[in-house]
Amino acid sequence: MPTEIGVIEGFFGRPWTWAERTETLRFLGGRGYGFWLYAPKADPYLRRRWREPYPEAELAELRAFAACCRDADVRFGVGLTPFELHFGFDQMAKAALSAKLAALDDAGVQDLAILFDDMKGDVPDLAARQAEIVHWVGPRTKASRLIMCPSYYSDDPVLDRVFGARPAGYLDDLGRTLDAAVHVMWTGEEVCSREQSVGHLERVGQALRRRPFLWDNYPVNDGPRMSQHLHLRAFTGRPAAIAGHIAAHAVNPASQPVLSRIPMLTLVEAYARGEGYQYLAAFRRAASEVLGEALAARVEADLLSLEDAGLARLGERQATLAARYAAFDHPAAREIVDWLEGGYAITGEALQTQ
Repeated sequence: MPTEIGVIEGFFGRPWTWAERTETLRFLGGRGYGFWLYAPKADPYLRRRWREPYPEAELAELRAFAACCRDADVRFGVGLTPFELHFGFDQMAKAALSAKLAALDDAGVQDLAILFDDMKGDVPDLAARQAEIVHWVGPRTKASRLIMCPSYYSDDPVLDRVFGARPAGYLDDLGRTLDAAVHVMWTGEEVCSREQSVGHLERVGQALRRRPFLWDNYPVNDGPRMSQHLHLRAFTGRPAAIAGHIAAHAVNPASQPVLSRIPMLTLVEAYARGEGYQYLAAFRRAASEVLGEALAARVEADLLSLEDAGLARLGERQATLAARYAAFDHPAAREIVDWLEGGYAITGEALQTQ
């Protein structure tokens, strides 16, 4: 097993309710998940409006969730995205950041992630600028673990197309400049990596001068394309052998909180069984535990439609499936019906505004 498996709640689109979040925490906390990083893209006070203070009602929800984490013996963390702070880290920005850190301390953070993803990064001294911010934060937070996500958190060239060409030597500069105690997130060879290999993680670890803190973008299904599909199948391409090459394994869940639990359970089994892991058997065990036998069998029979075909290709089957799952009195079945009716669809505009 790796040091820890946990949740990075870092997807775009419709956020989970606090009740859904808490129920999922309690479910996963007793099944091998040891930390929770709260970082939904829909929380504006952690992202585009990060300089504004949290409304007291929202801060109270964070405090209550932190207490639930403590009760479940799960580390509570927050991911803060200070939009384009590396372009102007002046006194006003420092004052706003200091106030936000104090609010998060008040909420009870144990882990603090400073996230530089989803923003422009094509400046030559990007690594130095971001390291300066992270080092400034270090002594000003009560969090006992400090994590950062680079602007270029994968080898995937899509990041260069969207956010500008990454500076030459960015990863090496970041590894050399950052304090060794700071963890660095990485999603793999792609933003949504099909596999995580020992060879790749070793190479990234050498550049960063530390084992990467793996941000795994499965079963996340946000964005205009992925929101058309439910990600239900068991984890594959994450061999237990990677455990010694990562600092932790954080899973970004799907928009559907109950359905997410199916693949998320299988990751724990993949590490526990090692070379004996069988993904279909793992899916069946997890689906039965989450859904019950009857609904699990129904979902397995419909995987080609729900996961592979996606909404755009269902045609007349969409109404048939909706009626089929409406007959089940189960929250996961209601999530499937909601998805079939477009309740989880995400537009390109959401990616630009959240």
